Amino acid sequence: RTIPVGKADQAITFTPPVSGAVGGSAPLSATGVMEAMGSCCDQATVYRALGWLEERGLSESFVLRCDAHGTERYWTPSGRGDPGSHRHWFHCRSCHRFIDLGACTLGPLVGRLEAEMGIRVDGHVLYLVGECPACGRGAESGEEKNGADPAGRPRHSV
Repeated sequence: RTIPVGKADQAITFTPPVSGAVGGSAPLSATGVMEAMGSCCDQATVYRALGWLEERGLSESFVLRCDAHGTERYWTPSGRGDPGSHRHWFHCRSCHRFIDLGACTLGPLVGRLEAEMGIRVDGHVLYLVGECPACGRGAESGEEKNGADPAGRPRHSV
């Protein structure tokens, strides 16, 4: 979907992600959106545009805490109206890439919880955090020291 913002020749484009892909379809922070758009508008305009998209159900956002980047909000195209387009994500703590985990498969679990607990679920957010295969290979090759991850942070069991 292409949504015009700012000047007449500027737009934000949301491209449907490809399952398992890393890269262009990954969640973007406001800073990432600004970098992608160049110098066409200021930070306040980007935040207003992202808020506008989310209010209209065209995007979804989630907050992620990352040791290297702190706490940031990320936006993705919305899955509303198309059950196959709501995505879940994996964030690598080492290289900070997002990996698309594919279309949501939590429908049966949500339905069971609604029935068992008498609740009504309007939406959900799921992202996983850990180490991607490329960063994991670095640890396997001996780069890991004293129980720390490749960045030197202590590992914690989940």
